[in-house]
Amino acid sequence: MVIPQGTLLRVRVDETISTRRNFRGDRFTATLTEPVLVDGRDVLPSGTRLTGHVLVSRPSGRLKGRAVLELELDSFVRDGHRYSITTSAATEVSGRHKKRDILAIGGGAGSGAAIGAIAGGGVGAAIGAGAGAAAGTVGAAITGRKQVTIPAESVIRFRLGEPVRV
Repeated sequence: MVIPQGTLLRVRVDETISTRRNFRGDRFTATLTEPVLVDGRDVLPSGTRLTGHVLVSRPSGRLKGRAVLELELDSFVRDGHRYSITTSAATEVSGRHKKRDILAIGGGAGSGAAIGAIAGGGVGAAIGAGAGAAAGTVGAAITGRKQVTIPAESVIRFRLGEPVRV
């Protein structure tokens, strides 16, 4: 039997995969959640074990950029034989920094201006705003890295990139 190119493989990952602890080339295992049928025949039963690897694992920058985690399946075991496969990549991307960073920097500037105004009037407000914005920027930079995490038991979809003869 030949499993055609483009066949959907829905798998459940066996362990948590994240940009915080996984790197390019790291291996992972997964389990097929739905059988693969070809001409009405169950070619790969639900529960088939698959292995894959991390193609890309990149945390975001401190103040810009997005975290990216990209996975690919590369083999499965059926009837005691290992079959090599090529699949599409599954990609997860983090959210943006912009809103959080603006809130941290703007909040720091506002707080600094208020404290400066109380302590030293208009000049104090200007100095306080600058100091508060600087503190907000430092805070955003320190806490700035975003990560992507795919929890264990998550279901991910891949498509076969080439036909597989089983």
